[in-house]
Amino acid sequence: MTATQEENLALLQAAQQGDQEACERVLTENNGLIWSIVRRYYGRGVEPEDLYQLGCLGFLKAVQGFDFSYGTCFSTYAVPKIAGEIRRFLRDDGAVKVGRSLREQAQMLYTVRERLRQELGREPVLSELSQATGLEVEEIARADLAAGAPESLQQETAEGLTLEGMLGTEAPEESMVERIALREAIDRLPEKEKLTILLRFYKGLTQEQVAKVLGVSQVQVSRLERRGIGHLRESFGP
Repeated sequence: MTATQEENLALLQAAQQGDQEACERVLTENNGLIWSIVRRYYGRGVEPEDLYQLGCLGFLKAVQGFDFSYGTCFSTYAVPKIAGEIRRFLRDDGAVKVGRSLREQAQMLYTVRERLRQELGREPVLSELSQATGLEVEEIARADLAAGAPESLQQETAEGLTLEGMLGTEAPEESMVERIALREAIDRLPEKEKLTILLRFYKGLTQEQVAKVLGVSQVQVSRLERRGIGHLRESFGP
């Protein structure tokens, strides 16, 4: 192995361990690789710079998931991760209409969350992420929804409620079929009802915090939540 290869591996390992400077360097050094994949998706109704931000997020996920013991070339591993992140966004059209600043927040959050996982030995809670990033809890939840899949169906709200409890179902997460059916039912909800359910029962936000994310009143959030749960009971209930 050449000195350059050793340096690159050392840089990747430092980035994987949450070194912010190493993350920035490895992104800069792989800028050409990311753009080469981004160009494949021009003309899909998304600005090139926004596609690039998605590519960067996929690249950072590749950094975190790369297994050095396999002997695989990192770029071989990274390419499908970068392309997959872009394709997923184009397919879903984003869980939330996402601007560049929001995706930049999501990218930063991903790096900080991985660093805290290493330091704490567990998944960091929203308050710890808020302290580490300087972002409000509502901003973190908004960025999380923009960038990736929601968390467990058994996530508790601030009041200790779970979605399965509100629906009166029997532990839907124990059955893959039921879990997929519930997620599909959520995806069919009107946009604001869907976001309310995701923020309340997947991210664990209070109604007041959801109101700040959606830019509506807490009373409106309460109504949206009731309507959303009512629709889910109709499509998912017994």
